[in-house]
Amino acid sequence: MTAPQSTEKSADAANYDLTSQISPYLDLHMMFPLLEYIDSLISSGAISYNSLDVAQARLELLKPTHMVDYAMDIYREVHGEEAPIPQEMEDQKAGVFKELEELREGQASVDDLCRNEELRATLVSNNQWNVKSLTSMQEFGITPEAISTYYKFAKFNFDCGDYQQGRDMIENYISLFATPPKQRKDDDDDDGERGGGSSNKEEEKTGNPNMYYLTSVDTELLRVLWGKLSCEILVEDWEEASVALIAVKTAIENLATSHKLSPLEALFQRTWLLHWSLFVFWNDASGKGLESMVDLFTSEKYLQAVTTQAPHLLRYLTAAVLLCKRRAAKKAGSNSNAEGRRLLRDLIKVMHQCEYSDPIVEFVEQLSVKFDFEAAQSQLAMCETVLSSDFFLCRQTELFMEEARVFVFENYCRIHHKIDLATLGEKLAMDRERAERWIVDLIRNALLDAKIDSEEGCVVMGSGSVSIYEQVMDRTKELTSRSSGLVSNLRSAMNDVRRAKERRAKEALREAEAY
Repeated sequence: MTAPQSTEKSADAANYDLTSQISPYLDLHMMFPLLEYIDSLISSGAISYNSLDVAQARLELLKPTHMVDYAMDIYREVHGEEAPIPQEMEDQKAGVFKELEELREGQASVDDLCRNEELRATLVSNNQWNVKSLTSMQEFGITPEAISTYYKFAKFNFDCGDYQQGRDMIENYISLFATPPKQRKDDDDDDGERGGGSSNKEEEKTGNPNMYYLTSVDTELLRVLWGKLSCEILVEDWEEASVALIAVKTAIENLATSHKLSPLEALFQRTWLLHWSLFVFWNDASGKGLESMVDLFTSEKYLQAVTTQAPHLLRYLTAAVLLCKRRAAKKAGSNSNAEGRRLLRDLIKVMHQCEYSDPIVEFVEQLSVKFDFEAAQSQLAMCETVLSSDFFLCRQTELFMEEARVFVFENYCRIHHKIDLATLGEKLAMDRERAERWIVDLIRNALLDAKIDSEEGCVVMGSGSVSIYEQVMDRTKELTSRSSGLVSNLRSAMNDVRRAKERRAKEALREAEAY
């Protein structure tokens, strides 16, 4: 009987695999870790895919890149070790080496200056580390073309799979357009020579700290910031990836606000960012990643991207809410119950807007909307298969199952005043004594209004009433959110009116000049 069960589980894992839905929104290089994980699932029999099909998919992904040697290895894996390498691959390899030498020569002056730390520090302190100043200094031989080639070489290294080198070069490139705050020592010297007012002027000239101190951004620099984020993800520096994620988000919103991105382009950019953020949030060791993910996914503009472009992301939002619900509730203190309910209520609203379902989403719906505990338990059994076969969620399987068990208990307690420990133990797959210990810890840690009656062998729930304070705070949060939306809409309408007036004034002026 074991083999058929294994086959059934692998079929279920394949049915709920989201790789094909996620892949259109990822950089090609980000697909390789996902395919490697699928290979490991195939090896363990956890998913019913063919390893040769995965290898062929990897080979197709490699074609646009410069990782020709890797592509040749995969070609032999697909066609056999003795299979001759196609001439087009040999030609591509020769072309890669030729382009390498051309780019290396074209950006040499910029690269030499970036590697000269002492000279670079001097230029930075003199406010000369920028494109305008460097290109005006003939002694360095730096031209706008050389700076452009330097960025092309950074991208070339990335396409070759040297993500670390690509990241370092992109950092240098971004710094040429940034205006960071002056060091304290410089500020003190300025204060001594010209008075305290100069320090304030310098502060006014600094760039946006959420965007690597860039003073402005255009679509070209937005592409550079995407490249920085991609490099940080692929070298698995999750702390820096969080910074890069904020930089890309800030740049998108700045361009959308200034109408340099159309509403449709901004929507697509946000959709891409949501998918890339999965790498960052689900690998954040600080514990704040999932809370940040919930905040991002449920914000108005990004929620629109989820519901219209990528409803499959509901799986990750649902898992994140379940995993951080109790942590967020504890952080809220006396308002803990209301905070937990708010997260779930917001999640259910999103679920009703998305045409998507899987065992994780269905588990929450059965439990929170339909209160069907048997159906919820059935879905929870399938959740473990879905979680363990998902690249982003697999490391959270045990924690999710524990939080799901707590969630079942919380909901069961809300609709029952007195619960038999033996019955509850059966539902939680525990014996009576173990269930009692588990529930004692849960009541203590989750701040549930309940007590255990050892004589009768049951859990007695409190009234569960919501305090006036919780009700006021809960409704105030909604009011703040709605007010913010109204202010944003009003500001947008006023800007439209102002632009229309300016346009009419210009047209009237042109007509007057014509007469």
